[in-house]
Amino acid sequence: MKDFDVISTRAPRIDTPDKATGKAVFVDDIQKKGMLFGALLQSPHAHANILSIDTSKAEALPGVKAVITSKEAGTIKYGVSPARYDEMVFAVDRVRYVGDEIAAVAATSLEIALIAVELIEVKYEVLPAVFTLEEALKEGAPQIHEDFPGNLCAEVHQEFGDAEKVLAQCDIVKTSTVKNKRQDGACIEMQGCIAEFDNRDTLTLITSTQVPHYVQRTVAMVLGLDVGKVRVKKPYLGAGFGIKASANPMELACCILARETRKPVKMNYTREQVFMLARARHQFTHTITTGAKKDGTLVALKHECWLDGGAYSSFGIATVYYSGSLLGGPYKLANMKYDGYRVYNNKPACGAQRGHGAVIARACFEQQLDMIAEEIGMDPMELRIKNMMETGDTTCNDLNMSSFGMSECIEAVRSGSNWDKKKGNMPESKGIGMACGFFVSGAGYPIYRSDTFHGTVIVKLTEDGGTALVYTASAEIGQGSDTAFAMIAAEALGIPLDNIRLASGDTDMGVDLGAYSSRQTLMTGHATKEAAEHARAQVLEVLSEQLDVPVQDMNIRNGFIEFKANSPDFSELRTRYIKEHRGWTDNPDSEKLTFKEASRIAFLERGSIVGTGKYKPHNLGGKFKGAAVGTSPAYGCSAQVAEVTVDEGTGMVTIDKITDAHDCGRAINMTSVEGQMEGSVSMGIGEAMHEEVIFDAKGHVLNSDLAEYKIVTAMDMPQVNAVVVESNEPNGPFGAKEVGEGAIMPTIPAILNAVYDAIGVRIYELPLTPERVYFAIQEYKEKTGAA
Repeated sequence: MKDFDVISTRAPRIDTPDKATGKAVFVDDIQKKGMLFGALLQSPHAHANILSIDTSKAEALPGVKAVITSKEAGTIKYGVSPARYDEMVFAVDRVRYVGDEIAAVAATSLEIALIAVELIEVKYEVLPAVFTLEEALKEGAPQIHEDFPGNLCAEVHQEFGDAEKVLAQCDIVKTSTVKNKRQDGACIEMQGCIAEFDNRDTLTLITSTQVPHYVQRTVAMVLGLDVGKVRVKKPYLGAGFGIKASANPMELACCILARETRKPVKMNYTREQVFMLARARHQFTHTITTGAKKDGTLVALKHECWLDGGAYSSFGIATVYYSGSLLGGPYKLANMKYDGYRVYNNKPACGAQRGHGAVIARACFEQQLDMIAEEIGMDPMELRIKNMMETGDTTCNDLNMSSFGMSECIEAVRSGSNWDKKKGNMPESKGIGMACGFFVSGAGYPIYRSDTFHGTVIVKLTEDGGTALVYTASAEIGQGSDTAFAMIAAEALGIPLDNIRLASGDTDMGVDLGAYSSRQTLMTGHATKEAAEHARAQVLEVLSEQLDVPVQDMNIRNGFIEFKANSPDFSELRTRYIKEHRGWTDNPDSEKLTFKEASRIAFLERGSIVGTGKYKPHNLGGKFKGAAVGTSPAYGCSAQVAEVTVDEGTGMVTIDKITDAHDCGRAINMTSVEGQMEGSVSMGIGEAMHEEVIFDAKGHVLNSDLAEYKIVTAMDMPQVNAVVVESNEPNGPFGAKEVGEGAIMPTIPAILNAVYDAIGVRIYELPLTPERVYFAIQEYKEKTGAA
């Protein structure tokens, strides 16, 4: 008999029919009676004092219902981390980047609102601006925030063991610096929202967010409302990737406009405004020194990281910690020193993006492992296996690997790529490279200090029996979480997936911290399983009373009640059920007692059968400063092999094939796991090959559209062989853990290592544009005299 009936299969996603037929309702599809339309006035200058704001002409325009500035919005500071609340809804006396919000208008049409925005007169005193790390750190540079002298937003200093001392004793020491460029998340759906107050002063905000809970708290704080008076609803969402993982100024302005007008107000970002908001991948500069013994044993790592952060903190404090902490694994490493710095400047704020904080650090470190392997004549896979952590191991910075199938992932990509035959035998201009990576299955602690549960779920059985309603405040953002939770609930209840109806994304349904840090499968899934088991237990308790059979001697599977011993006489229960359903054509006639009958009888005896579930991680991490960042109840891990072709005459890199293996614990929906793996590879390829937000000399984004900001399309994707490696995660529901972000970690370094294998040249700056690759080849030839 197979272990599971619903999970660990290939189930069609429950949202597919709506999306495929156009019935899915996104924010911009929603209309409200009497709805107004909002627009933002944003700064044209990267740095300037606001001398005056005159809204009189805008207010006089027919159709305008409200104009708001900081006078109406107030000056309460907000942000992501309470330790760095440095934003306000509207700039008060100074703007800090091109796009900083100054005012907003609500009008009877979007066209009128946009005209009114143009009528607002603002007098500026333009100030000197800084756009790079180097400029912002210069002595005498303009200060972005008075509270943070030297434009230093945050700094982290951590040491475990004695890295400096051990490095001095190493047989092999490698140092390199890798730089990337800032990115945009390039979500297909641009952010939008609708805010409305009802007659009892309850605010409902419908918004395209990954984190309804955090948005609810921010809105309540900024508007001075009780949290219970704020309801946040997430409709269908066109992706998030981390960019939609915090409250944005548009959402807050929309709520204030709704308060001022007592009308529903809709607002949407344009694509240009999405680029101005930013909140995506930082530009990182990582310098890493790795020390090893001559047999390939890794012994020490020294790491310095500089983050180009933009004008506000956003997720920056967490980012600068993640950049260091997630190099503690997946290899056994006793000595690690990390110094990280996040710097303010006059560009849009950076935030979190898939693989938060860890992607470029991994790209630098994994290249060094290949350098060490090459020097000692060891296969790169063997070097990694030699140093790999195992289940039960703890990193030097107190991250525990409760399940860890990394070695299995390496063996899977070795076999899947035919590595042993290809490595060292690739044709001219072709190369093969590999890398590893790992990531959290949910952040171990909330963003704000709290003992809150990370997720709560309700499972309610319909009073007529047979169907289970699952209510969760979690955020389905396209990753398939709704389907995963429906499958978990079905498996735990013992009923078919078709008998589950699920609703999500509404703060009235409970508490859920949202879709970030790859948390939902493990955390919300755990709460879902507990809620379903609670409901199931109530049904079995009633059956035990009615049939005089111990609960432990009964089970529910595939929608039927199973008995360990001989089946008791349940004819009275069936008769009782059928009497209530005279004339119905689907009354049960099977030899087994059905779940439909059992749950109906349970209702008749006890009333509504409601199961509740919750999840909060056990105590995690060490006691040092910043120990909370990087902790998780579990870690997913990946290995990848990339195969490339490099045209030395043009510098053009073509990715021919990616072989990807990921340990996701127990796969809930195999098809969704593979889809997440392929999606991670796609984003990793984009960052490696194309993506870069470009600014002019005055801080304006030059490529603020998807024509000039190049993302990977279906035409750019190579063949991807996704191999699912299953372990059993003791802290996850049915043994499951993350796959959403960890699979991006090896992509960039695997490509970089493959490019080196093809041309013998290391490239330390992304993206790998033909120009950059071509000039790196020419520079190498000039230095070495190579042909």
